[in-house]
Order: sequence, then structure tokens, then C-alpha cells
Amino acid sequence: MRNGDDLEGFDGEASSTSMISGASSPYQPTTEPVSQRRGLGGLRCDLDYLRGTFGRIKLAEVVLALIAFICIETIMECSPCEGLYFFEFVSCSALVVTGVLLLMFSLNLHTRIPQINWNLTDLVNTGLSTFFFFIASVVLAALNHKTGAEIAAVV
Repeated sequence: MRNGDDLEGFDGEASSTSMISGASSPYQPTTEPVSQRRGLGGLRCDLDYLRGTFGRIKLAEVVLALIAFICIETIMECSPCEGLYFFEFVSCSALVVTGVLLLMFSLNLHTRIPQINWNLTDLVNTGLSTFFFFIASVVLAALNHKTGAEIAAVV
């Protein structure tokens, strides 16, 4: 049994002297220091994403949507313009939305909003863009079957 001398200075709490005793103590700080973030407001370009497979695919999507938008804007005349306008809308929308997703992933902004499943969002965007590009191409080709310039732009 312990006597009164063993419990001297014991108030029911851990002694603070053993916690500060230095390197030989088993009680070391458990948090790591926070490194200073570089860039503007903590933004930094994630080159690993851009060099990876998904980054290259997303960059190719943006470039192809830009090329499609430029090609459809070079058409000077159209007889029924509804197909042309629909393709223009689809290409511009795909360019903007995919460009925003590329920025979100390449600047690691998607980590600041963890409530959204970004992989699913990216998959849905890619699927819908592909589907609507196909539909817009078919509509453009079907409505402008008389002239060859518009069909060449679709191909």
C-alpha cells in the first residue's frame, strides 16, 4: 500500500513537470507544424494531376471543345440555323464546364469543397458532353444536308 509520502503533491491530475521534460519524455507533440502555403491565397498548381492520365484527358477535352467551337464559328451562312446554334451551344457549354473542372482539379480547389463527389461530377460531365456532342452533330448534319460546308464542319 502507498503511504501519504507517495501521494504528496498529487491533486488527481497529471503532473506537468513530466510532460515538459524534453526529448527523453515519451510525451512529444502530436501535431506537425503547418507549412507556409505558396501562391495566391494558398492556391498552387498541381502538376502531378496535369501530368497524369486524368489531367491529360481533361486537357484534351478542353482543347477539343475549343476546336469544335472555333470550327462552328467559322460558318458564315446557314439555311436552317437551328442545328448550328445547338452545336454552338453544346460546344461552348462543354468548353466552359470542362474548363472550370480542369481548373478545380489542377488548382486543388476540389479539396476545399469535400461535400461534392468530384469524381462522379467529372464522370457525369464527360458522359453528358459526349452525348450532347453526338446529338448536336447528328442534328447539324440532318438539318444542313444540302450544303457541303456545314457537313465538313461536323466531320
